[in-house]
Amino acid sequence: MPEGLVAPPPTPQFPPPAPPRHPIPARNAPVPTPVPPLFPTNCPRSAAVQPPAPLPPSPTWSGCGSVRRVVSGVRPGARLCGSDAGGPGLLDSRGKPTRRGGSSPRMAGNAELPSPAGSARPQDRRSRSGRAGGVRVWEDGEHPAKKLKSGGDEERRGKLPKRKVVLLMAYSGKGYHGMQRNVGSSQFKTIEDDLVSALVRSGCIPENHGEDMRKMSFQRCARTDKGVSAAGQVVSLKVWLIDGILEKINRHLPSHIRILGLKRVTGGFNSKNKCDARTYCYLLPTFAFAHKDRDVQDETYRLSAETLQQVNRLLACYEGTHNFHNFTSQKGPQEPSARRYILEMYCEEPFVREGLEFAVIRVKGQSFMMHQIRKMVGLVVAIVKGYAPESLLERSWGTEKVDVPKAPGLGLVLERVHFEKYNQRFGNDGLHEPLDWAQEEGKVAAFKEEYIYPTIIGTERNERSMAQWLSTLPIHNFSATALAAAGTGGKAPSPLEGSEGDGDTD
Repeated sequence: MPEGLVAPPPTPQFPPPAPPRHPIPARNAPVPTPVPPLFPTNCPRSAAVQPPAPLPPSPTWSGCGSVRRVVSGVRPGARLCGSDAGGPGLLDSRGKPTRRGGSSPRMAGNAELPSPAGSARPQDRRSRSGRAGGVRVWEDGEHPAKKLKSGGDEERRGKLPKRKVVLLMAYSGKGYHGMQRNVGSSQFKTIEDDLVSALVRSGCIPENHGEDMRKMSFQRCARTDKGVSAAGQVVSLKVWLIDGILEKINRHLPSHIRILGLKRVTGGFNSKNKCDARTYCYLLPTFAFAHKDRDVQDETYRLSAETLQQVNRLLACYEGTHNFHNFTSQKGPQEPSARRYILEMYCEEPFVREGLEFAVIRVKGQSFMMHQIRKMVGLVVAIVKGYAPESLLERSWGTEKVDVPKAPGLGLVLERVHFEKYNQRFGNDGLHEPLDWAQEEGKVAAFKEEYIYPTIIGTERNERSMAQWLSTLPIHNFSATALAAAGTGGKAPSPLEGSEGDGDTD
């Protein structure tokens, strides 16, 4: 550098100030008195060399968000005003306000310069923005506290997911008008009325699910008829899996209705559609097979081996696929749904209870129509006793209308339901249990011996329902409805006349 020249002061390293966040002052606003420049620029170059000026302090950033400005470490040649020098903003070399500067509050530690006399300081924006010392202060009531929901344990339990399960039921059907619930009709009591009431009172389902059973996806395997009992009925539904669920449900059920088992199933499980077959048993006194020449009420009758063989021969004729339109009041001979498949049907060895001999007829089929099993038993009894020829059995499967007698419903019991295809697919997947109820067989047998068989035997001895029905066979006309069928064109009853559609109803 040539001798006699003065080195210019170094330029401070900091970013330029950001544009202000407030509008430009009005035209008529008073202009404050200019402040002398901090760094004079009229020094002659021939003056004595002076030591270099110290570097300005590090810039301090002020503001919030993405807008920042420098409040210390000012650029050479600029004059302070406004919030930094008591004026509305920065002034250029000609004394006019620039677009730089602003009224943002300065950080602590920066000295405040006095304002010129007569200048009006802009209104403090902190009072309007709610800021104090650069920190936002929220006023009371700006964000009200959230209200806590009430409802207690019941509401919290309602938010828990329900799980699809199946319940193994056993009940004595005496005094009930079947299994299926008749919503809105309290005159005819059903098994499901007591079951739904127990589910609600035990806390397994909400109360509104009891009013609309579709909300819990309720489905039964079989719609048992009036007076029909069950030892292995299975229903599927969604429940809350509470602790001690079986004990709590049974606590609110009468003693002749019991839940014997519970198992988890897949979410889309339907106990009616997933059921492959159903097994029923029919308990009847053996004097029903006595010849018509014998006294109907002879309690000393014992079933012979020859008669038992004849009964099993006739029952075996039902096995296979046949048209059972004459064994129900809801199907016509041309309807495909009247064809049903029977896997097996036979009569077991008789036994004696309270001085009266009884026998059990077992039948297993894919599905049954209303009154089908009772009519199958009634026709065999009529043939064995001699009131109808054996040819009537073959004729009843044809298109001809035959009036098949219907045995009493007292001795009919739903023994078991089968889920063989479901067990093959899900029974061994490690997540679900097979629906075979092997561990509950002891409970089922005990319930039958305690409630079902004593009720059937005691009612038969007191009311003699079988003996009364047998007394109607001599006057029964097996072709009495043939003329009526010809007069109506052989049409089956319509759903409006009482048909309940397909399904296991016996």
